[in-house]
Order: sequence, then C-alpha cells, then structure tokens
Amino acid sequence: MPDFLQPTRLRESLPVLLAALAFLCLAGGGVLFLAALPEQAARIWMIGAAAVLVVLVFDILRALLQGRMGVDAIAALSIGVGLALGENLAAAIVAVMYAGGQLLESYAEGRARRDMTALLGRVSRTAMLYRGTNLDSVPIEALKPQDRILVRKGEVVPVDGRLLAPSSVLDLSALTGESLPVSITFGAEVPSGATAVGDAFDLLVLRESKKSTYAGIVRLVEQAQASRAPMARLADRHALVFLAITLLLAGGAWWWSGESTRALAVLVVATPCPLILAVPVAVIAGMSRAASQ
Repeated sequence: MPDFLQPTRLRESLPVLLAALAFLCLAGGGVLFLAALPEQAARIWMIGAAAVLVVLVFDILRALLQGRMGVDAIAALSIGVGLALGENLAAAIVAVMYAGGQLLESYAEGRARRDMTALLGRVSRTAMLYRGTNLDSVPIEALKPQDRILVRKGEVVPVDGRLLAPSSVLDLSALTGESLPVSITFGAEVPSGATAVGDAFDLLVLRESKKSTYAGIVRLVEQAQASRAPMARLADRHALVFLAITLLLAGGAWWWSGESTRALAVLVVATPCPLILAVPVAVIAGMSRAASQ
C-alpha cells in the first residue's frame, strides 16, 4: 500500500485535502459564475460542500457514539439545508470556513505534538549511580533521596539534587529561558532538566524523579494539552440547547416571512465559527508555545 494511503497518513492528510477541495470548488465555481456559466458553477459549489458535509456528518456520528454532542452540528445543518434549497454558494462558503478551521487546528496540533515530543525527549531515562566505588546505570525511577550519581558533560540532570563538586556550569535555558550558561558552586541545588555544559560532577539526589522539577513541568504540560478549554466545554455542554434555539429561530423566520432562505440565513449566522475554530486553535497554539518555552 502506498505510504500516503496508510490509515494514519490518510487521517493526517484529510484536513489538507478537504480544505483544498472546498477552496478550489469555491474559487472554481466563482470563475464559472463570472464566465456566465451559473449552472456549472452551482455544480462545482455543490461538490465541495457535499464533500465537507460527508466528513462532518461522520465526525458528528462518531462523537455521538462517544456520548458527545458538539456545536459543529449547526455547521452541518447550514451546509445540508443550503444544498437542499439549491443555495450552493452559501453551503460552499460555510464548508470552506469549517474545512479551513479543521486545517488550522490540524496544523496547530502537529506543531504542539512536535514541541511536546521535543519536551519529552529531554527527559533522562537512566542515571549513573554510585554503588561503593562502582558506577551502575539505573533507571531514574530507581533513584532515592541521598543517592549519589554522576552527571557527565552534555547530559541532562535527571533529578533534583545538590552539587557535590567545587563548581559546575549548567545550561538552564529549558527551565528559565536563560540563554547563557550559569555557574554554581558546591552545595547549590541543581534542578532536573538542566544540562551540564561544564565538567562532569557528582550530585546528591534530593527528590525522586516523579517529584523533580522537570517531571512536574512535563506533567503540567501533558495535563493542560489533554484538557479542553472551559469555553469549548461550555459550548458542547449546551450544544443541544443551542441547536434547539437555532432551529426554533430558523423555523420562526421561515414561518414569518414565508421564505425558506430566511431559515438558511439564520442557520448560517448561527454557525458558531468562533467556537469551532478560534478556541481549539488558540488553546493548542498556546500549548505549543508553552512546550517550546
């Protein structure tokens, strides 16, 4: 099977393909419309909107199977009603907004994932532990307070400890952002996550690895990345109420005016693009920034 057809690759490339298709259909239909070919333009707009609608409905069904109901159901309704009423341009515009938001979110997630991988990649897995006069390589989880370990030049300090050498030079940029190496002297506390840029030194372990500074930073970033924004949770929590009110207003607009396009206008205006696009992208981009810092 070609590499781009692998399930993981296909899932990662879907937002790009969907956004590209929606945008090209919207632009292509616009060109045909300007060329006095409105029927052909409408068909092109319908293709782009229908493709996005299929993916959107699949995502909504998957969320429902997981017991969740999101506000993007309004976007699906807008596209579906637009196609049903023959307002293909309106459906195509909503489809471009949704597909573009999915693309931005996918890009932000990719950046956050790369930064998170780099953050986790700095975590030391083993340490050189003194056993009498010998040195043994042990997992950092095996280190206990009062153990003595050796930190070699270029290594990341695995746990919080106290310097047992006359002096040392550390790179603290991963912890504090300080770009210049910092010199410390005997007895000073050395935080985990610092990089030894000077000579090797002995370190007296002060805390277990899971209670060390860098482990706490990684844990907080992981928890924040896994959590959802309060605004997004609030929107999803009231998605059914929002959907019901939107349908009521759309139906009322149709009944009052006698024009079905009024209902479509209400659905398009009610499509919660700021919640669908802005909140997830802002949160994920923020986490990416936090991980890189």
